[in-house]
Amino acid sequence: MLTNEIKAQFNEILEEIGNNLDISETQYKFAVQSYQAVGKWLADEKSLLSPYKPEILPQGSFLLGTMIKPVNDSDELDVDLVCRLEGKKADWAQYHLKKIVGDRLKENKTYKEMLDEEGRRCWTLNYADSSKYHMDVLPSIVSEGHRVILEKAFSAIDFKDFEKTAIRITDNQEDNYFNETNPDYWNKSNPFGYAAWFQERCSISIRKSVFLSESVNPLPTYQKEKLPLQRVVQILKRHRDIMFDGDEDKPISIIITTLSSKAYNKETDIITALTNVVENMESFIETKFSVEHNKWIKWIGNPVNEEENFADKWPENPQKEKNFYEWLNKVKTELSSSFELKELNKIQESFSPIFGKRITDKTFSNISNKGLLKSTSTLLSANVAQHIDTELPKKLPKTKREGFQK
Repeated sequence: MLTNEIKAQFNEILEEIGNNLDISETQYKFAVQSYQAVGKWLADEKSLLSPYKPEILPQGSFLLGTMIKPVNDSDELDVDLVCRLEGKKADWAQYHLKKIVGDRLKENKTYKEMLDEEGRRCWTLNYADSSKYHMDVLPSIVSEGHRVILEKAFSAIDFKDFEKTAIRITDNQEDNYFNETNPDYWNKSNPFGYAAWFQERCSISIRKSVFLSESVNPLPTYQKEKLPLQRVVQILKRHRDIMFDGDEDKPISIIITTLSSKAYNKETDIITALTNVVENMESFIETKFSVEHNKWIKWIGNPVNEEENFADKWPENPQKEKNFYEWLNKVKTELSSSFELKELNKIQESFSPIFGKRITDKTFSNISNKGLLKSTSTLLSANVAQHIDTELPKKLPKTKREGFQK
């Protein structure tokens, strides 16, 4: 069993790994500027979309604060965005809405050259090679007053009415894509409800404050300090990326994030949170009988829409399920073995295949430069213990909304 002092020192290492997994502030600012420019173009008074108050809002890991750098420098960051409109013309089906968003982007010479082929749900803008990111813009419809509902979702301690935060989206593989004009019959998604749920799971105090106005629109301010659950998700995603680099059947981020959030028990330090999450996340995978498949299947429910199964691809592609359990067993074994080590050079060696040599070397170099750990020392140095609070993470975010936004 690890002492508080050793936990604190491992926490220092894991926090620094998280820092090195974060995208840079420069990358962040480029993405924000690009996002804002797209939103401004879509909302221009000359646009057919203008009467419906189009807004570009973030979703996914960019909103949750769990985005990480790609393993390879040549890989791009994927920034997921929602184009939210308050209503539409009565005769617009999904096809018309998506086409009008795409046509508006094509009216801009720069965006026209950046546009990828039309995706199933999104329009993708590929930015210059030097920027190394692309943006997936999802056209969607909401009812009037949606923003007010979101404000309640992110500010109310006991908000549970996630149904009201949902959006209706375009999907060109749906049978009603070309002819259904009533958005109530379009596919439903709820990225903002999920973010509100994740925020509550991240919280390590009773206080819960508003971050919508500053964090959801525009993109959240660059967040240097993270809460334990955010770091846990980043660390697990990195392990996944190293293990399955380039494999399309790797465990998907939404499954890792959801199971981690459900297993998280408000631990205030990263190592305890990480250890407990990997030990308990499997218990939140259910087994349900599927009429469609006529057999029992694994079920990882969307916490804001229990009718949605995040593991819905597993029955058709058993390799995805197999890979998930292989990953979970491996991350348990490797982290457990690493946390038993005392010599820093051995810990560094054990972390290299888990997180990548470059990230690991940079982590230990940074910590050494701070004078907290020395590469030839063992854990439990008095110098480290003096610098670390063993009851709380070294740096709890001192922000308006507990780590999501200043």
